[in-house]
Amino acid sequence: MAILTNPIKKQVIQDLKTDMDSSGTHYYAVIGRSEQWDSADTVPTAVNSAREERNFRLGLQSAKKLVDLTFCVPRYNWSSGAIYSAYDDAQVGYPTQTYYVMNDNNQVYVCVQRGTNLAGQAQVSTVQPTGGTDGVPFDTADGYIWKFLYSIGASDATKFMSANYIPVKLQGATDGSSTASEVEQLAIQNAAIVGQIIGYAVDSGGAGYTDTPTITIGGNGTLAKAGATVSGGQVSKVTVIDSSGTLMFGSAYDYATVSVTGGGSPTKPAKVRAILGSPLGLGGDPRDDLRSTAIMLNTKPSGDESTDFIVGNDFRQVGILKNPLDSASSVLFTDTTAIALKKLNFASVTSGFVADELITGAVSGAKAYVDKVGTNELHFHQTEDTGFTAFQSGEQVTSTAGSGTTAASNHITTPEIDIMSGEVLYIDNRAKVSRASDQTEDIKLVIQI
Repeated sequence: MAILTNPIKKQVIQDLKTDMDSSGTHYYAVIGRSEQWDSADTVPTAVNSAREERNFRLGLQSAKKLVDLTFCVPRYNWSSGAIYSAYDDAQVGYPTQTYYVMNDNNQVYVCVQRGTNLAGQAQVSTVQPTGGTDGVPFDTADGYIWKFLYSIGASDATKFMSANYIPVKLQGATDGSSTASEVEQLAIQNAAIVGQIIGYAVDSGGAGYTDTPTITIGGNGTLAKAGATVSGGQVSKVTVIDSSGTLMFGSAYDYATVSVTGGGSPTKPAKVRAILGSPLGLGGDPRDDLRSTAIMLNTKPSGDESTDFIVGNDFRQVGILKNPLDSASSVLFTDTTAIALKKLNFASVTSGFVADELITGAVSGAKAYVDKVGTNELHFHQTEDTGFTAFQSGEQVTSTAGSGTTAASNHITTPEIDIMSGEVLYIDNRAKVSRASDQTEDIKLVIQI
């Protein structure tokens, strides 16, 4: 059975980010669907089908360009009393007990070694990791060893931190305009040591040990050392701290072996394996250290965005649309925001229409859902349920509830973007979100490979 490795997942995400950063492509966060899902408004799971995409397009209301994006990883706040795993190069995905945390100061640390008792049993973390911003691993009183990776700056926190995710990035060159957190992270990256052995896993504790064995590290690197603990006749743990109490990670290891010798006359030898850090060394690229295979995109529609976003109604779908076309010219649409709804213009309105109601053309029989009610105008959309018959100029348009009857004068105004153009890259079905004129949505979209 084949697998996709983390490097190719990372490359796909990086290629997507590069494309989004390009001036020749335009990605938009789009919202839509004002009508209920069903009588109970139960949110269905989105499915990957052509019909799902088509119906998504038909309900679109508004679009805003996406300009803020970053790699991201699941968020884990440090919590006293929790057990954390140590970084392990054999781990597939994320362990149940996470191996990295964010502290109260929005600083991110990776666990190099978790606290254990003499028998090798995991102990809870009681000391929040702080400091260590020089990147040198440090131990805390609860037996854990942590390494600082980066701080999340105020701007990135505002844009990309959510209840479930935090941003992570590879810091490029800095200058006088760079933030303190960016300068700090670049220093950590530059100080990372390639080929360190950052931990040891006891795959089998063996049996019959009556004394502490000697741990010898083989491989193509240098200077790694380790110390062992024996409990109940078994090797219960092997740590990166040698007999003198010094952290000895070594360097330049592409591979390594661990030999366990001595310890009396064991009846069954222990088996221990070395855990090597990420390719550039822990801290060299936090995206690798934290195994990021996701990207977050953020935009913040505020109020009606110069009438392009509807207020006084709701939406139930959020998505990403790449390179939509301008409805009027059929060229690439490049403005920051757009309204995606058709509009009926009236000479006068005899009584008020209401958002979300169904309207009908007296001559054409056309039906549509009202999204927005303006002065002598209606923005609307049509679906499979309403059909797609066009309204006729001059016909009477009546609401299903009988609340409004008018004579149409200017027929239909087309939306700013052609909703059937561009590529739909993402669809998220949600419970209804109501919008008001003083409201700002913080739309964070995560794409996971």
